[in-house]
Amino acid sequence: MHGLNEIYWQVQASLPWLLLLQLLPVGGALVVYVLGERKAAVLAGKVFALLELALGIVAVSCLKPLDPALQLAERFAPLAYHVGADGISLTFVLVAALLTFLMTLYGMSRGMISPGRLFAVLLLAEAGLVGMLLTLNVAWFAAFSALELWAVAYLLRRWASSRAETQALARFVQYQGFGWALFAAGCIVLGWGHAEANGGRWSFDLFDLMAAMPSGKFQTAAFYLLFYGLAVRTPLFPLHGWLPNMAQHGLIAVAPALMVGVKVGIYGMIRFVLPLTPAAVEYWQPYVVGFAGAGVFFTAALAFQQTNLRRLLAFAVVSHTSLLVIGVFSLHAAGIQGAVLLAANFGLAATGMWFIVGFVFRRTGTTELHELSGLFERIPFLAIAFLSFGLAIVGMPGTPGFDAAHLVLEAAIDKFGALSTVATALGNVAAAGFLLWAFQRAFLSQARAGGHDVDRTLPMEYLVCGIALAAMLAIGFFTEPWLYLTETASQAAAARFEP
Repeated sequence: MHGLNEIYWQVQASLPWLLLLQLLPVGGALVVYVLGERKAAVLAGKVFALLELALGIVAVSCLKPLDPALQLAERFAPLAYHVGADGISLTFVLVAALLTFLMTLYGMSRGMISPGRLFAVLLLAEAGLVGMLLTLNVAWFAAFSALELWAVAYLLRRWASSRAETQALARFVQYQGFGWALFAAGCIVLGWGHAEANGGRWSFDLFDLMAAMPSGKFQTAAFYLLFYGLAVRTPLFPLHGWLPNMAQHGLIAVAPALMVGVKVGIYGMIRFVLPLTPAAVEYWQPYVVGFAGAGVFFTAALAFQQTNLRRLLAFAVVSHTSLLVIGVFSLHAAGIQGAVLLAANFGLAATGMWFIVGFVFRRTGTTELHELSGLFERIPFLAIAFLSFGLAIVGMPGTPGFDAAHLVLEAAIDKFGALSTVATALGNVAAAGFLLWAFQRAFLSQARAGGHDVDRTLPMEYLVCGIALAAMLAIGFFTEPWLYLTETASQAAAARFEP
């Protein structure tokens, strides 16, 4: 398969590490569900989440980053089970595992009702995420996506307590259901094209499809369906309408973190859209990049108009997601690598900020900016962490976003010229403006007379934000191993589009 697209697979693992990565959270969910709401269920949820993170680190240690192959491959034909990993997929797996572990800690810090059930659903959502990141079959990708979307919808439904939250759930289901249906239709188009070229034998395996890619209108249709299906969940402007309402009225931090903390939409574009629809990707590249560039500014402008901190963060996510799409559709190795590292950076930073907003809401009962003031005096650590996460999102030195953003901008200059690159950089400056403005309003403004009585930071809150902050800064100051892990895989993803 090497001759097809610099993407091929090989069996290297002495143990089925990738199968274990997929089964461990499922087993954990079953154990937690059986234990019910006992204290042991909470402990079991944390232990299984931590074990998944440790297993992800073991899988990375078994990888050969300089080999462009999809390694640790496992295959079981009767179930069309085919998985493999490279530096890109395992980077996303580590982010998913770390964020899931942090969410188990966050759930306890808020005194969540029914934490056992919450942890069981969290682990099922993690199983869906990891399945999407490891599978090499587009149909299995769609199936795992359905599992994760069900888990998030259940969280929103189970803990919804007002009409606004119910409406947010309805909007989420409408958008995500439509996006999933588009992606599933794209899978059918790909399988149909393979059947037409192979005597009626259907297949949804990545390598089988690469050997018989659709052409002409079929490839264009497949590109449209796969790309827009993934763009809805990414979320990419103008398909982001589900996120602001979910962020404002849904389960604080947990549901948004599951949907946007791990950018599986970006991963799906790299793993499936680029290699399976290359001609359509090259043709539509200017339009995709144009919409993404417009999205940087449009959603930044909308963020400045928000009066609710959660909605503001939602628009910040959409604005920065556009930068990731520009990196991927630069079709340049540096741009793809930068997008992967930016996705990891945004996942940690955005989730950390949502955690802090959740802690603020627990104290004040509101996230309206005009009702928040003087929080720095009472919760200085959370304020500093919020500022650090905000600076990471805009790519300050010492954070993973610094090198990653430079890679994306380098690729943009090479592919699109200086003008569009400067415009994108200015959008990043605008992002810095609205995040700093929100920080000033909520934490630094003078406390209002008769304002909220704010409790001091709790030990569990120190732990949650401290781990996220330490991980982010460690990656930022020691970026070289992550560049080493993702460089060859990014070059393999971009190889087909090199002149």
